[in-house]
Amino acid sequence: MEDLVQVKYALDTFYFLICGALVMWMAAGFAMLEAGLVRAKNTTEILTKNIALYAIACTMYLLCGYFIMYSGDEGGILPNLGFLIGEENTTEAVLASGGDTYYSARSDFFFQVVFVATAMSIVSGAVAERMKLWAFLTFAVVMTGFIYPTSGYWTWGGGFLSEAGFSDFAGSGIVHMAGAAAALAGVLLLGARKGKYGPNGQVNAIPGSNMPLATLGTFILWMGWFGFNGGSELKLSDVGEANAVAQVFVNTNAGAAGGAIAALILARLWFRKADLTMVLNGALAGLVAITADPLSPTALSSTLIGAVGGLLVVFSIIALDKLRIDDPVGAISVHGVVGIWGLLAVPLNNVDATFSAQLLGIISIFGWVFVASLIVWAILKAVIGIRVSEEEEYDGVDIAECGLEAYPEFTKG
Repeated sequence: MEDLVQVKYALDTFYFLICGALVMWMAAGFAMLEAGLVRAKNTTEILTKNIALYAIACTMYLLCGYFIMYSGDEGGILPNLGFLIGEENTTEAVLASGGDTYYSARSDFFFQVVFVATAMSIVSGAVAERMKLWAFLTFAVVMTGFIYPTSGYWTWGGGFLSEAGFSDFAGSGIVHMAGAAAALAGVLLLGARKGKYGPNGQVNAIPGSNMPLATLGTFILWMGWFGFNGGSELKLSDVGEANAVAQVFVNTNAGAAGGAIAALILARLWFRKADLTMVLNGALAGLVAITADPLSPTALSSTLIGAVGGLLVVFSIIALDKLRIDDPVGAISVHGVVGIWGLLAVPLNNVDATFSAQLLGIISIFGWVFVASLIVWAILKAVIGIRVSEEEEYDGVDIAECGLEAYPEFTKG
């Protein structure tokens, strides 16, 4: 019996780690997607942001974020402050738990740390092409070490939202909407790129430099999402859990497909063109939408949930442009607007979820992250500035911030 417990522990830990590695690979997806959707003259800087934010997220979550998120009182609002990630499980403790401790404590940290990096990656694309690199990285320290872990404690850490019945299986709100809220706060203080909006309300398209790269990034994110949602089942080592993991994989894939198809059709009807950027964002929107509950729906229902996300993201991107909120990659729409839809869709298939609890979670998480981020961005703006000069923006932030170009043999785009 003890051997069986240890084998199941090893299997579930291994599954958890592999899923974490898949989510880590999403960092490459975000980097490729964002690099493809910005102009050539800003590519090196966006890549620098993505690798640096991942390293900062890992370090800050190790130092204090994980403790803040998972060491608070049950049903509480204010998290406890502390450092590092605690002790590893011992063989004796695992056997004595009667199966309740079924994966390594270190594997739990690894899985959670790649989630916080994902939330921060969302901010990167929204503020692209005009934000100072070091202002962004300073914000990343606060976001990944304190802001995200606090709302994470309210939910996955057993705080008041968890007690209220808020349901978010893998993070449509906890990760994606939170990242979008931080991004929106930054964009509002940062302002639009020069030339994006005309004096008479016109919106000027600023095409990305590399559509093959953006498409590759989307496929990498789609693949990584199987770890994102599949790993959130937490366990694999019995028939029921194995079936649940398989259902999560199927539903995740179905949601993405539904979002891509819906965005493609709407773009064709609205713009008379098959807009690739809308299709890419549609697939990501479908993934965000199904992330709140990829287990309860059927595969067909998951396709429909993703399809609604794909429609919403197209409308949202156009609406934000009309409001002169400049988001070069559509991150606020994909992760914020559709993240809200995903949370509201949970009670449609999960009888244990309520709309009131979901609304409470949406308001609490979005409100906290937005206000806290707005304060941090405002302090940074006052102290060191958050926007590059007009000349640096015109020449491209690659040279100004990094001193080299991504495509030196080509004319700046």
